[in-house]
Amino acid sequence: MTFAGRVAIVTGGTSGIGAETVRRLSREGAAVLATGRDGERGSKLAEECDRVSFLIADLTDAEAPARIVEAALAEYGRLDVLVNNAALDHTGELIAVPMAEARQVFEVNFFASLAMLQQAAAAMRADGGGAIVNVTSRLASIGVEQMGVYSASKGALLALTRSAALELAPHGVRVNAVAPGMTRTPLYEAWVAEQEDPAEARRAVADSVPQGRIAEPGDVAAAIVYLASEDASHITGASLPVDGGYTAA
Repeated sequence: MTFAGRVAIVTGGTSGIGAETVRRLSREGAAVLATGRDGERGSKLAEECDRVSFLIADLTDAEAPARIVEAALAEYGRLDVLVNNAALDHTGELIAVPMAEARQVFEVNFFASLAMLQQAAAAMRADGGGAIVNVTSRLASIGVEQMGVYSASKGALLALTRSAALELAPHGVRVNAVAPGMTRTPLYEAWVAEQEDPAEARRAVADSVPQGRIAEPGDVAAAIVYLASEDASHITGASLPVDGGYTAA
């Protein structure tokens, strides 16, 4: 899955799945522009990897998506891959969720991804095509208590993936989704630490997965990089679950 000569943007690229995706794309030969809000972590990641630069950006800023794509084009001269990974987690009793919170979740998880897709697809279409991978969630397809707003935002992104795949196919732009299950990210570790019995919480989560373990960030990054690669050149409009069989049960 060589990416030599190709250029990628990864949003939410400073930790967890995003950072591991940046590392893997770099190892495969891509030039990568990573974005995020943590300048210290982003700069450290760029120093760690070959052909990786970092741009601090808040995707809820209406001008950020255009600025990110323009920065990639200015630095590398082209754009071949967009990984829409930036996301905001949310839990809460559905009937009590304030509308301001719900709108904030959709601003990050859906509208920012839509804006990035629009900007990236326009650049790709003008230059012969490319690949967009939207990171959704197992919750785009199943219901979980206390996760209704987050699930809805990821479900909207999955629906966008399918429609965009059809609309952009004639222009050589493929659009797919990766749907992770529980993944060992900093957010997961923080959640475990808050539980009354962290060891039992880890066991319970692992036991809910048919494969008996949760995903590592590298498991999800591998799926993202595959769908972005030429090995997946005839795949568009697909959603690839990386959940150890959770949504198949």
